[in-house]
Amino acid sequence: MSSIMHAYRTHTCAELNARHVGETVRLSGWVHRKRDHGGVLFVDLRDHYGLTQIVADSDSPALPILESLRIESVVTIDGIVKARSGSTVNPNLPTGEIEVFARGVSVQSAAQELPMPVAGEAEYPEDIRLRYRFLDLRRERLHRNIVLRSNVIASVRNRMISQGFTEFQTPILTASSPEGARDYLVPSRVHPGKFYALPQAPQMFKQLLMVAGFDRYFQIAPCFRDEDARADRSPGEFYQLDFEMSFVTQDDVFAAIEPVLHGLFEEFAGDRQVSPLPFRRIPYAESMLKYGNDKPDLRNPLLITDVSDHFVGSGFGIFSRIVEGGGKVRAIPAPGAGAGSRKFFDDMNEWARAQGFTGLGYINIKGGVPGGPIAKNHGDEATARLVAELGLGPDDGVFFAAGKEADAARLAGLARTRVGELLELIDPKRFEFCWIVDFPMFEYDEDAKKIDFSHNPFSMPQGELEALETKDPLDILAYQYDIVCNGVELSSGAIRNHRPEIMYKAFEIAGYTQEQVDANFSGMINAFKFGAPPHGGSAPGIDRIVMLLADEPNIREVIVFPMNQKAEDLMMNAPAPATPKQLRELSIRVVEQTKG
Repeated sequence: MSSIMHAYRTHTCAELNARHVGETVRLSGWVHRKRDHGGVLFVDLRDHYGLTQIVADSDSPALPILESLRIESVVTIDGIVKARSGSTVNPNLPTGEIEVFARGVSVQSAAQELPMPVAGEAEYPEDIRLRYRFLDLRRERLHRNIVLRSNVIASVRNRMISQGFTEFQTPILTASSPEGARDYLVPSRVHPGKFYALPQAPQMFKQLLMVAGFDRYFQIAPCFRDEDARADRSPGEFYQLDFEMSFVTQDDVFAAIEPVLHGLFEEFAGDRQVSPLPFRRIPYAESMLKYGNDKPDLRNPLLITDVSDHFVGSGFGIFSRIVEGGGKVRAIPAPGAGAGSRKFFDDMNEWARAQGFTGLGYINIKGGVPGGPIAKNHGDEATARLVAELGLGPDDGVFFAAGKEADAARLAGLARTRVGELLELIDPKRFEFCWIVDFPMFEYDEDAKKIDFSHNPFSMPQGELEALETKDPLDILAYQYDIVCNGVELSSGAIRNHRPEIMYKAFEIAGYTQEQVDANFSGMINAFKFGAPPHGGSAPGIDRIVMLLADEPNIREVIVFPMNQKAEDLMMNAPAPATPKQLRELSIRVVEQTKG
């Protein structure tokens, strides 16, 4: 070490070990914890990299200063590295073999009394955590999550580039999009009364990059949507791994992105298993039947079965009437639940009611004998046939969701997840990926009494123009797919419709005229008239990927400065009113909302 010491540090707080014993060092960081052992003061000094234990006793001139300082003050310590004695070595800490005897201390910044603790992982009200996010981020778990996020993004970039993708930036100030969520609008000073929109996703631009001939694009893209928060969705803004490829089929898209996601998850999974390549492909209709939704958690071994036929003319009148009226009955097995108390079944029924459903029927089998009102009314023979078809054991249970097909599927899906959780069938040490494929192109909108797009209007229909001209619209499938991991949808994607005549026809089926398509999607449709390659892509959500890898139930725990659920930034006080001068420059007048 040179005789002239660095102003703030010779080492970080994670660097020193037994090799450095006897050296004079300088460390800077935050006072993380203090422990007074009768005249000997122990201080844990923390920086971005880790912790080092500092010791000061009555021989140290640093003692009175360290004693008087509040936790989280920033200090520079000069001292000598000493070996810890056998029993005081901390094997869980990289610096656990040593401590630094403080010879001198400079206070860089004294902390006031803290509004929330930094040391320890105590739960704390979220509004305080978000208002003092800079303190919250000093806590070990959150600090680790944000570093993980950075490492994940770096890894994604490297993997995409090695797959032959090129990164491009697309505009942040753009035009409003008539499809999808609500836009954030930005007023133009130069064009009074006109507005830019922040992009909900770079969808149009990435497709235009393919038309421009760039072949394989990607971007870690910020997206902006004025929609309400959920546990897995951040209000306002989020990031996605946006990518698009030219001259590709659906299989080519899967082959390009699967190794990126698989490799990424293996890199950061720790002791958790990642499902092998290639990922399973499950048609949408099969997913809705077997799992009750289009984002199945494949760690859960339970499968839903349609048992509607068993209840035609059944003695159990409620189900019989539902089936004869065109409804469905779905069965959700509960292995081993029959051996327990009936409370499990009653609690599930109460839970279903709390979710807004009329209830959840059940049969509980104890010692091979089916019990409960359904078994009694359905009849012994019919019940035995049902139990045999479902392959139920002598102490299993089975729940039934009945109603209109969509309602029965939804309740069955929620019940499958709940039973899986209560019976502890879901392995937390696995990442199970799958593709959901073959989404329907159109659906019937009950409210508007018309056919509409069920997902993305820019997807290529399977069978292309011929399918649109000859098939029942509700039977047409799209080259559209979602990537799902552990019940979390990471993204939807599609092979795009790149031919104007097919686009006009698809929109015509959904009730749009050619003039409306030209007006709403002029940028895209005009570009397609000058030679467009077949192209497709997807955009897995970065925040959701990090949330899964960090094992966090809430997306705000993996975002550096998130907004709260009301889309407010409590730390920076946004949104805030504009000044009269700003509004004048923008030719804007604020209209007071009338109450009530």
